[in-house]
Amino acid sequence: MRFNASGFLDIFKRYDFSFFGIAMAIFIVGILNLYSATSGSPNMANLYQTQIAYFSVAMIVGMAVSFLGPKNYYRYSYMFYFFNIFLLVVVLVMGHKGMGAQRWLVIGPIRFQPSEVMKMSAVLCLARWWSKHDTDRELGIKELIIPFGISFVPALLIILEPDLGTGLLILLIFFVMAFYRKLKWKTLMIIIAIGTISGALMYQFGLKDYQRRRILTFIDPTADARGSGYNAIQSKIAIGSGQFWGKGWTKSTQASLNYLPENHTDFVFSIFNEEHGFVGALILISLYILLFFRFLWLASSVTRLFDAIVAVGLMSIFFWHTFINMGMVMGLMPVVGLPLPLMSYGGSSLVTFGICCGIATSISNSRNLF
Repeated sequence: MRFNASGFLDIFKRYDFSFFGIAMAIFIVGILNLYSATSGSPNMANLYQTQIAYFSVAMIVGMAVSFLGPKNYYRYSYMFYFFNIFLLVVVLVMGHKGMGAQRWLVIGPIRFQPSEVMKMSAVLCLARWWSKHDTDRELGIKELIIPFGISFVPALLIILEPDLGTGLLILLIFFVMAFYRKLKWKTLMIIIAIGTISGALMYQFGLKDYQRRRILTFIDPTADARGSGYNAIQSKIAIGSGQFWGKGWTKSTQASLNYLPENHTDFVFSIFNEEHGFVGALILISLYILLFFRFLWLASSVTRLFDAIVAVGLMSIFFWHTFINMGMVMGLMPVVGLPLPLMSYGGSSLVTFGICCGIATSISNSRNLF
């Protein structure tokens, strides 16, 4: 077997490095922030090394995925979706329990959350359905029944773990994709009304006590300053104390004195703000916005409807994670357990975001084949 140098160069020339490039830039910022946030805790001082290993795996998997043609995603989207539904059921039956939830599958040394992969499965499944049905007309309630079912089933299974944040995230992804597919304005108003009523009923009858406390804490954190409101208060102190330029790298008092729990996962943005201030936050947010617009550019530049819907769905995964995480640490939204993409510590989420970049790269590369 002879090495074809010209063929390799052709692949290299048409390969879109932008998604992985932006992801790498955000991760570098994240790993420096993680090192700073955990350096004052002896039991977490080496987490940044594990995070680098996770990211390496995420990039390898993402790169491998990027060489699969978009037709493969279309062909196996339903199979991928139902296999993930099966995994979510297995989690509820025999999943690993931790921190009051049953969200993980453990196979030997491997521990992962099927709910993370379910986000991509739902995107691919919805994209395939909408690319074959009702492609030329605006969507009414009738046309949304099956797509909503595709989203609601995994969302319900995930909420039962319980993981309310990820379950609602899948429904938000469905909403963005449906909006892109051109909802009738009447349908949009009906969805907003149904969502409002459902939210009120869920708060009254579906939420656990600690989940209700999170919402009440969002309204008034000082009502339970030493309990459920503690994280929100300490987070806002960290962000406010960073002021315009920040205190400097590794200078966070909230991290070094352990005032802010989960500063390596849910509240990494708080520590980043404390150390780098408004200017640093503006740069980081700009990187995320650049990534969002790259997905939107991809959706507008492809010729196949399936590819465009997938690009919008992948963008919504990154967008909602970023919007909700930043909103909750600033006190603009209730505290939920959603990581900040490529910044928060965690292997499952990193691999998920890496695969998302790989799928987007594959779609972008395929544009240059025609």
